[in-house]
Amino acid sequence: MKTRFLIIRFSSIGDIILTTPVIRGLKQQVEDAEIHFVTKAKYVPLLKANPWIDQIHVLDDKITPLLEILEKEEIDYVIDLHHNIRSGQVKRRLNVPAFSFSKLNFEKWLMVNFKVNRLPHKHIVDRYLETVSVFDIANDGKGLDYFIPEGEGFDIRKLPPNFLSGYIAFVIGGTYATKRLPVDTILEICSKIPFPVVLLGGHHEEETGQRIAESHKGKVINLAGKTTINESASLIQRAELVLTNDTGLMHIAAALGKKILSFWGNTIPEFGMSPYQPDPESKILQVDGLKCRPCSKLGFEKCPKKHFRCMNDIPTDQAVHWIMKNFKTVQAD
Repeated sequence: MKTRFLIIRFSSIGDIILTTPVIRGLKQQVEDAEIHFVTKAKYVPLLKANPWIDQIHVLDDKITPLLEILEKEEIDYVIDLHHNIRSGQVKRRLNVPAFSFSKLNFEKWLMVNFKVNRLPHKHIVDRYLETVSVFDIANDGKGLDYFIPEGEGFDIRKLPPNFLSGYIAFVIGGTYATKRLPVDTILEICSKIPFPVVLLGGHHEEETGQRIAESHKGKVINLAGKTTINESASLIQRAELVLTNDTGLMHIAAALGKKILSFWGNTIPEFGMSPYQPDPESKILQVDGLKCRPCSKLGFEKCPKKHFRCMNDIPTDQAVHWIMKNFKTVQAD
């Protein structure tokens, strides 16, 4: 007899990727488990090739149609990894045993406003897994999952010939400006390394990426805003190294086992969302000792202090040293 689990995580890219150990754990460790996952339509591409999910349900603008569909699925347990008003509506409507994840909003508020650290020394993945501990789910140590659907990867033949022997994926995007590395810093890093660079990001970074690429013609190409999420994932999968802000593609890179150099601005790894079990050579770069950091659990469009030292003071020499040490492919002259 099937045991049907409904996992709820409506958004966003990184948060959804970080639920994948729970998905895999329930499917592999609970006998006859059937996994249902509910998310927003734009995030379905992240999960549709995941072999551990039996069915994906989509939340549109109105929740009533989703609730009517879910009622017919005879769900046994709800695993609420989003824990907001809408996930509460799902739990009330289904009226089955539910297990909910705590976002630790008060603890984050203390850290942001008073720099009082009451946050647990645990990654969010491990806290997600604690949510299903009642089912005796153990962390299998296999990290995050990301599966690129067949035919949805980037056609590598579209890259210039000098990129085919190895390149760096540089993720220049981020939801908020205070989580994004400044353009001048990116330009400086690119000028000091001899390796090809592929810029990745969303539509908002397209113009920025073009400016960077034009400054380094032949060495840097701009694909920000020009690829789907799975095309970006496949470019990351093929990259020698991944340089990234604290953003969704960082977690995809971790799922793909890449060497990651991550740049941290107004957010901090202590919030529990650093790269999870990436390649052991991965490194976090941040400016320690700033009294204003973290200034938000999410981010701002402008630095509240107007100096933006958390990103402006990122040590580029350390970034370049890490790149030169870890880029293994021998480039042709």
